Amino acid sequence: MITPTLKQLRYLVALHDQMHFGRAAEMCHVTQSTLSSGIAELESLLDVALVERTRRALWFTPLGLAVVHKAKKLLREADELVELTMATKEPLTGTIRMGIIPTIAPFLLPRAMPILRRAYPGLKLHLREQMSETLCHELHAGSLDIILYALPYRCGDVHLEPLFDDHFLAAYPPGDTPLPAQVQPKDLDHETLLLLEEGHCLRDHALAACSLPGIDPTRSILSTSLHTLVQMVDNGMGMTLIPEMAIEGGILNGTHVRTVPLAGKAPARTIGLVWRKNAARHADFMLLANALKDWHEKRG
Repeated sequence: MITPTLKQLRYLVALHDQMHFGRAAEMCHVTQSTLSSGIAELESLLDVALVERTRRALWFTPLGLAVVHKAKKLLREADELVELTMATKEPLTGTIRMGIIPTIAPFLLPRAMPILRRAYPGLKLHLREQMSETLCHELHAGSLDIILYALPYRCGDVHLEPLFDDHFLAAYPPGDTPLPAQVQPKDLDHETLLLLEEGHCLRDHALAACSLPGIDPTRSILSTSLHTLVQMVDNGMGMTLIPEMAIEGGILNGTHVRTVPLAGKAPARTIGLVWRKNAARHADFMLLANALKDWHEKRG
C-alpha cells in the first residue's frame, strides 16, 4: 500500500491553517505551484477530494477535515521522534522553532541572540513573530517547538517557564511641566491613554498591572504597534505605558518622551517560555530558559 509522505501532509495542514495557497506555500518555504502539486498528488494517491477550489475561494471537504486532523497527529509524532534523537546529542544543538510576540522580539533578540550563539554554537533558532493566539495554535499544531511571550496567557495544556518580570513605566509627551517622581496608577484614569489594538496581550497586561478597569473610548487612542505608540506620545497625543525591555532596547531613541516609574508594587508583565507538556526536548528547553534568565540578570 502506498502511503502519503510527511511533506504532502505538511502542505495539506498548512493550507488548512492559512486557507490560502500563497500564504501556505510561504509557511512551507516552497512555491505556490509546488504546494498545489503536492496536495493534488495526495488527493490522487488517496483517490479522494480533500479540497474544493474556485477562483475566489477554497474549502475542505468533510473527509478533508478528517484527514487534516489525523495529519496533525502524525506530524506532531514525527517531530517528537526527531526531538527524541536530538535530545540524546550535545545539549542545545540542532534546530528549535521558536515563536515570539512583536512586543518582545525587536527588544530582546538583538541583545540576547549573540550571547546564545556564543554559548551554544550548534543551536539554530528558527524564529516566527506573531500574536500570542496564533503562536499557541501553531505550537499545538506542531509547527513550533517553543514560544517566548508574556504571561499570563492561556495556551492550553503546556509547560510554562517564567523567566523574568518586565516592569511598566508611564511615558509622557515632551514638555516643561515637571513630572512627579512616581505616578499613582489611579492618576492614569484622567489621562488620554494610548494603547495597542485588541489582540496585543501587552494592552491587557498593562491595564491589569496598573489596576485599570478598562478602556474609556472617549479618552483612549489605539495603535497597531509599540513603535507607533511612542511616536504618538512624542507628538503630544497622549501618554502610554511602556515595558522596561522596550526602553532598554532603545525604543525612545530620537524622541523627547519622558518616563516616570509607577508607584507601589512595580507593575510588570512576566516574560516566559512555553512548550508542549512531555516534549522530548524538555531538558534542552530548560537550558534555553536558564540561559535567558542568566542573560537578563547580567544584562548591561
